[in-house]
Amino acid sequence: MTQRRKNVFVLGLDDANLPTLQAVPRARDLEFHRLLTIEELQEGEVSVPDLIDRACKVLDAFDGPIDAIVGYWDFPVSTLVAILGERYGTRATSLESVVKCEHKYWSRLVQAEVVSEHPNFGRVDLTADDPRPPEGVSFPMWLKPALSYSSELAYGVEDMTEFRDAVEHIRDGIARVGRPFEYILEQLELPSEMAGVGAQVCLAEEALEGLQVAVEGYVHDGEVTVYGVLDSINYPDSTSFLRHQYPSALPAPVQQRLRDVSERVMRRIGMNEATFSIEFFYDPHTDSVAVLEINPRHSQSHAELFQYVDGVPNHHCMLALALGEDPALPHREGPYALAAKWYYRWFTDGVVRRIPSADEVARIAESIPGVRIDIVPDQEQRLSEIGQQDSYSYEVAHIFTGGDSEEELREKFDRCVAALRLSFDSPTDHSS
Repeated sequence: MTQRRKNVFVLGLDDANLPTLQAVPRARDLEFHRLLTIEELQEGEVSVPDLIDRACKVLDAFDGPIDAIVGYWDFPVSTLVAILGERYGTRATSLESVVKCEHKYWSRLVQAEVVSEHPNFGRVDLTADDPRPPEGVSFPMWLKPALSYSSELAYGVEDMTEFRDAVEHIRDGIARVGRPFEYILEQLELPSEMAGVGAQVCLAEEALEGLQVAVEGYVHDGEVTVYGVLDSINYPDSTSFLRHQYPSALPAPVQQRLRDVSERVMRRIGMNEATFSIEFFYDPHTDSVAVLEINPRHSQSHAELFQYVDGVPNHHCMLALALGEDPALPHREGPYALAAKWYYRWFTDGVVRRIPSADEVARIAESIPGVRIDIVPDQEQRLSEIGQQDSYSYEVAHIFTGGDSEEELREKFDRCVAALRLSFDSPTDHSS
């Protein structure tokens, strides 16, 4: 008797991730279904009840069993996976555990219960006539909403002038994600320390120093497993990522401390049968580690890196957990010793004058082994109109490279950048 293919509904399934999902073990036994588009889920100010209603209409109309509902994006996808999982009986972690990760202030409160490896933090009163930094938080610091997309509205500030300027920017933009997040908070029984905090809250944290590093893992049957540690390397004199590189070059004892902190925090949060990604700073001068933020999903942007090095994309862990199967990844069974995701960025606003065609991109990738390229903007698009960018730069291409040395990774990246021949006009030139 032929075993039926299992139906996996993917919230925000996009063309860039479909080939990677299809590269997981047993993918031939799975049927992937898009559940809402990424544009529906993340563009403008979303309505969570409306998204739930639309998703339920798709699922209710489906003629067949619903075996799994998964997602690899931040809010609202992460919360919808939990809500729909409870409604349709698919495996997912609790909504409360997701929100304890995503609400940056609540997350800091939970972290402080079990680890000391975090910066000083506090809330900023956005309603005050003259907002001030919270007591005990010193400059330089970061201001950020309790919830945001891809470091959107996150500002590093050195003094009160920059502090006030950042507060104004956050006041103007916090509602786009904050208002929909209020609906999610209303679904939960919040602890006393979260009473009156809400979703449109601004967090101040003392700036961390050192090397940025990401930890990827999952919780299965209550056991926390870290399956990868990656280095995050910035552009020189910038807070914007240049690349993520796997595996990390940090010493083994430091990586073990990262694992230990991750395990303690995720146990306290109460996540189960789900993946997570935690960003840390390691300061080699003080030999200290500190949690930057916790994401209640694996990083889809790292999928190719695990495929290049370990032989299987990290999407496998998400899918296996959702289907009740073994989520363990193979180790170092891929074709390359190292892999990187590069962020080709533009640091001033502009209008796209030329991007290569899909055929051109495919030819470039085929000519350089171990390379994949995703172009971010569209032709004639203004860079400042691209969604989900950090506060200081614009991503124009993502370039994945595999190799046996850092030199090989960089050489492949440089070749791709030169071959792409992306070009931009200044906004004033374009309008004249």
